[in-house]
Amino acid sequence: MQIGMCFDRTFPPGLVVELARSLEDAGAGMLWVIEDCFYTAGVSLAAAALTATERLAVGIGILPALARNPAVTAMELATLAGLAPGRVLPGIGHGVQAWMAQMGARPASPLTALEEVFVAVRRLLAGAKVTTHGRYVDLDDVQLDQPPQQPLPVLAGVRGPRSLALAGRVADGLVLAEPTSASYVRWSLQQAGRDPGDFHVAAFDVLCVAADRREAYRTMAPWLATMLDQPTAGMTALPFYDDLAARYAQQGLDGLVTMPTQWWTELAPVGTMDDAAEHLQALEDAGVRSVGLYPRPTTDLARAQVADIAALAAR
Repeated sequence: MQIGMCFDRTFPPGLVVELARSLEDAGAGMLWVIEDCFYTAGVSLAAAALTATERLAVGIGILPALARNPAVTAMELATLAGLAPGRVLPGIGHGVQAWMAQMGARPASPLTALEEVFVAVRRLLAGAKVTTHGRYVDLDDVQLDQPPQQPLPVLAGVRGPRSLALAGRVADGLVLAEPTSASYVRWSLQQAGRDPGDFHVAAFDVLCVAADRREAYRTMAPWLATMLDQPTAGMTALPFYDDLAARYAQQGLDGLVTMPTQWWTELAPVGTMDDAAEHLQALEDAGVRSVGLYPRPTTDLARAQVADIAALAAR
C-alpha cells in the first residue's frame, strides 16, 4: 500500500514542489493533489509535482466530470502519463453539485453524465477513435495522438450507493473521501460489486499523531464534530455510528475526546503513531492500495508532518 500526503486545497501552489520533493526524499510513496472549485487546479499541480520528482506517484482527487470536455480531460491525463509513466493516478467524480451550478455545468442526471465521461475518457486513453453522441458527451472521430504507453487507471471519486455501483461498472477503482475506515472500504466495495484484487481503492484520511493520544483527540474533536453535523456514508458505515452520534448529541466535544480508543482507531489515523499504523493496516487488510493523508491545514504543520507520513510509510 502506497502512503502519502494530500495537498490541501488552501495551500499556495508553489508549495507543491517543495512538499513533493520532501516526500520523495523522506521515502513516502505518493502525493495527492486536490481539485476543489474554486481553489487550486489538479492537473497543473500534478504536472509540477511529477516533473519535480523521479519516483513519487501523484494522484488527482478529483476532476469534476463536466468541468472539462472529456476529450480535454483525456488529453491532459495522457500528457501527464507521458511526462511520468506509471506515476499518475487520476480520479474523476461528480463534483460538488452546488459548485457545478455556479459555473453552469450541473447536469440534470449526474449519474448519466459521469458514466458518459468515464466511458469516453477511458476509451480515449486506450487509444481508440471515439464517436459518441450522448446526453452530455458529444465526440466525433476523436483520437489522442499520444495515448499512454501503458494502461492508465482512472478512479471514481464517489460516495453514494448508486454512484458506487456505477463505478464498479465503468471505473478502474475508487477514491474514498475522508473519513475512511475499514468498515467504509468494505461497504463501498460491496456497493460497487467488485473485489479489491482487480479494483484499485484509494483512501483519504486526516492525520494527527502525538505522544499522548488524548492530545491528538482534543485536536481532532472539532473536525469529527463537523463530520457528525453533516454525516456522509463514511460516517454512517461505522459499526458504532449510532452510539457515536448519541454520545456527541449528549456530551458534545468532550464526549468525542473521551470516546473509546478503538473508535478513534477505526475512524482515522489519529492518536499515537502505533494507533495510526493500526488504522492503516486495517485499511490495507480491507483492500486499500493507496492512502492520502491530510496534514493539519497550515503550511508549517504540513512540512512537519512529512516525517510522520514517511515513518508510517516505512512500517
